[in-house]
Amino acid sequence: MTAAVPGVGNHESEVPMSLAESSAPDSPSQDGLVDWLTLTMVPGVGPRTLKQLLEVFGTPAAVLDAPTSRLRDVQGVGPKLSRLIAAARTSIDAAAELALCRQHGLRILIPADPDYPRMLHEIHDPPGVLFMRGDLKPADMLSVAIVGSRHATHYGTTQAERLAGSLARAGLTIVSGLARGIDAAAHRGAIEAGGRTLAVLGGGILNIYPPEHGGLADQVAAQGALLSESPPRAVPMAGSFPQRNRIVTGMSLGVIVVEATERSGALISARHAMEQGREVFAVPGRIDSRTSRGCHALIRDGAKLIESAADVLEELGPLVAQAEREDGTTVRHPAELQLNETETKVLQGIGADATSIDQLVGQCGLPISRVLSTLSVLEMRRLIRRISGQYVARV
Repeated sequence: MTAAVPGVGNHESEVPMSLAESSAPDSPSQDGLVDWLTLTMVPGVGPRTLKQLLEVFGTPAAVLDAPTSRLRDVQGVGPKLSRLIAAARTSIDAAAELALCRQHGLRILIPADPDYPRMLHEIHDPPGVLFMRGDLKPADMLSVAIVGSRHATHYGTTQAERLAGSLARAGLTIVSGLARGIDAAAHRGAIEAGGRTLAVLGGGILNIYPPEHGGLADQVAAQGALLSESPPRAVPMAGSFPQRNRIVTGMSLGVIVVEATERSGALISARHAMEQGREVFAVPGRIDSRTSRGCHALIRDGAKLIESAADVLEELGPLVAQAEREDGTTVRHPAELQLNETETKVLQGIGADATSIDQLVGQCGLPISRVLSTLSVLEMRRLIRRISGQYVARV
């Protein structure tokens, strides 16, 4: 499966404290933002119902002002929900939530905001609002999700950290859910590599779960962003985590599953990814380990077996190349990070089109024997391919 990459923005805002302070032309007024928050905070108004309501009434204000008789005409809105919507302005204090966000330096993103994650526009149930601590950058369009068991083994956390670190050093952003086990290992791997990472939470940004990940959350916000569709102080509920998973995968070009039992929530993420047209990867494990069964089942069902970051980049190559052309973001193959001076010099002399070995020798100023031996190394590392005996090209 291959995901279509939408156009990558070239704006990188300074992240105002609230959406109402943004200068974007599509940003709502203060009252408009309060109405939007009020409607999204009504229990029972999820992404699909929100979309249907706006298709009928046009704006959140018009929805909140509508009589219950008209609200009930909207598909999925019954008597109880129509009464909740009609009473929302008095029962929900969205202005207080907005003030709370300002107080804690949180950003509010709605789909009309130019900094709203563009890949989320592709999924059929994008969140109506995202609360954010930290910032998003255009380079985050090139993201890969890493998910897995909360009860990870040492093998699993080691592989998650290794993959996250290699992909982060290559220029990709790592997305996960800040949960125990594989999620935490993925965030730490990206942070230790000096890369970017995004955490999508099942509860509110000001109510970090699990609580022992408060320090990790601070690190993620410093090198990326914390995101949630729940109000800042919301307590995470059991059903909010599967909902959260669709955002994790929706923001990513692909999802890597590292350790999962047969009933793991990570398999829900994999299913979301498949439905969203994202690539699905799985790391194999021990055949006698319960935490390997989910990954092995995914592989049997067609997920790509991976052993290294190079395997991921090879599969995502066309998507990464398209985003690079549109945004100018540079993604380096992990093998490039391990090249010596001679190997780097020879690789830089090879283009995407056929490059003559004689031309390469003259350009590099190296003995032909040195160039030929270096080409063999680059070919083994899958950085170049031989077109014929006398021509090579970048992979």
